[in-house]
Amino acid sequence: MLLGANLDNRFVQMEKAFNEIEKQIGAVTRYSSLYETAAWGKEDEPAYLNQVLLVETSLLPLEVLKEINGIENRLGRIRNLKWGSRTIDIDILFYDDEVIESERLMVPHPFLHQRKFALVPLNEIAPYLLHPVLKKRVSALLLEVEDDLLVRKIGD
Repeated sequence: MLLGANLDNRFVQMEKAFNEIEKQIGAVTRYSSLYETAAWGKEDEPAYLNQVLLVETSLLPLEVLKEINGIENRLGRIRNLKWGSRTIDIDILFYDDEVIESERLMVPHPFLHQRKFALVPLNEIAPYLLHPVLKKRVSALLLEVEDDLLVRKIGD
């Protein structure tokens, strides 16, 4: 899962989302560092914090999505503008090696391979993970990404 926040206290929002995911969805078995990135697609928005979590769950993909939507709502997410600022955003990047294409859910995330802010933290914890559609490892996708936004590890 990819977490992102650029409103309110971003660090607190990320921590709350992490804790809610562990309570509602499953155990976080690995997690990346926090990264700060300029807003993608909307350069006049505040910078985002991003983090990738590897979560072990017994929930089915649509059940995970339902829980994510509940967490986002509880943490104040308002959906009014595509790619607009948000208190929290939680995306499913992969679900095992499944490919899901429905109106409600697309897995792997359809823009993952185009977004450095997702690939950098994912590469930190799972560089050898194979994209089930593109048949490329995360590390290779990161080398190929054309996104030039600066993705800065917090604490470096």
